[in-house]
Amino acid sequence: MTEVTGLRQITILDWQENARDLPAAVRQLEQRLEVEEPRIQALVPEPHRSERLLSECANLPLGPLRGVPIGVKDIFQVEGLPTRAGSRLPADELGGPEADSVQALRRAGGLVLGKTISTEFAYFAPGPTRNPHDPRHTPGGSSSGSAAAVAAGYCPLALGTQTIGSISRPASYCGVVGYKPTYGRISTAGVIPLSPSLDHVGTFTASVPDAAIVAALLCAGWKEAKPDHRPVLAIPSGPFLERATDTGRRHFEVVCEALAAAAWEVREIQTFPDIDDIQARHQLILAGEAATVHEKWYPRFQDLYHPKTRQLVERGREISSATLAETLPSCERLREELLQSMSQHQIDLWISPAATGPAPEGLDSTGDPIMSLPWTHAGLPTLSLPSGTLDSGLPMGLQIAAGWGRDEFLLNWATDLEAALAGLS
Repeated sequence: MTEVTGLRQITILDWQENARDLPAAVRQLEQRLEVEEPRIQALVPEPHRSERLLSECANLPLGPLRGVPIGVKDIFQVEGLPTRAGSRLPADELGGPEADSVQALRRAGGLVLGKTISTEFAYFAPGPTRNPHDPRHTPGGSSSGSAAAVAAGYCPLALGTQTIGSISRPASYCGVVGYKPTYGRISTAGVIPLSPSLDHVGTFTASVPDAAIVAALLCAGWKEAKPDHRPVLAIPSGPFLERATDTGRRHFEVVCEALAAAAWEVREIQTFPDIDDIQARHQLILAGEAATVHEKWYPRFQDLYHPKTRQLVERGREISSATLAETLPSCERLREELLQSMSQHQIDLWISPAATGPAPEGLDSTGDPIMSLPWTHAGLPTLSLPSGTLDSGLPMGLQIAAGWGRDEFLLNWATDLEAALAGLS
């Protein structure tokens, strides 16, 4: 098992080797939750969790995830568990058929540990979850509970979503691996949308090999890839990196220097000179589509919405369908620009900070997602890898982005990068 600042993360293999008596392992996990969960609050409370888990243990199918506990963000539909999406809306308004991704993990033998806390409707209104490394700090969002649950060692795997930076940022803040696939490669069916043109389903794990195991189960058309060369890395220099904090930039520079010293080829390429415009277009699409998603609920329940979510929906209602249609092609244009740049400069992967800096103190904000926004806008696959800790004990992360549909190569190359980053501080 991987020790991280006093926390005991657990990999899929660790769990399976230590859980040959699965009922006993589940009881031990429940004891751990009784001790840790009041401090972290990563899981949606479930009155009879232990009884449900022990019952389901008896009927798990054989598969690569047999008996592995899985956290599921509370915007995914899970048969037998209510969906609240971090909101005060009635659960019977938000229900639906079980998510494709949850079904796929169950077929592989996965055991749903429970729902993990989400910000309200996967936007910015935070829930009660705290960063396991320091409860005074945010775990990030919107997949707050999923990242915290893996960091705290509750489960080796958790499902999350990213519409701006909701996988990469909490993965960085909590010191775990966050995988966001190429747009559309993992089904979003059975997940309450925020912005369908931007939403990605992804995962949190304790290691890159675990992320690869799960990606092979969830990604459409998965084919194992064996790259024949070490990747050329590119730093997207310019205004984009200037959006990171001083601490974030200094740490990123140290990481880049360490990679270069270890014989990784690292190049700087001026990228995203119009990052402010990209952000504005992304936010317009998000707001416009969110307003459409919430048409069926907002008129009846607007008083139950958090002010941050209400503001998003109200802004979206002012965006015309014509304006939204004019803006949507921005995603494909940015993707093409990035792919052309990769081809022109003969690079394989982009590297950048996974977040602007360490997890901010306090729980009123889940942090700034700008470091992930352009990659999400373009729909390119990304990984957030732990890249060391600060003197404060808070984790930092490196974000890696690959070309469109190159998830298999991304995860293969990331195994070596994960090893190269081990021990950085």
